[in-house]
Amino acid sequence: MTVLKRYVLRLFLSLKYIMANVVDRNNGRIVATASTVEHSIKNSLKCGSSCNAKAAGAIGEVVAMRLKVEGLKLGRRGVHVDVANEIEKKRLGSKTKIWAVVNALRSNGVKLILDDETCEDSS
Repeated sequence: MTVLKRYVLRLFLSLKYIMANVVDRNNGRIVATASTVEHSIKNSLKCGSSCNAKAAGAIGEVVAMRLKVEGLKLGRRGVHVDVANEIEKKRLGSKTKIWAVVNALRSNGVKLILDDETCEDSS
């Protein structure tokens, strides 16, 4: 059985760290991931005690690059993301971080399918 929403973006946010994963739901495999915990990303961001929207945008860019390196053929499917659900799961101040990741993925050529089109206003 094939899952309709095959590739899904999952975000994990804390006060200090941001992690983004693109998961293939057909086989449960993470196809691309990036985190501010990674040594190379951590040193280039200088987040200090907290990670901001700039760091979130960098994570989105790294995930997009890794999807291209992986040679992932998303075709017409794209990567699904439910922004409203991600915002609801996280604490209040994380809305700008979530949109920073989403917008960075979009601007780097990743086809995103927003599951909740009413949330497309990124303000």
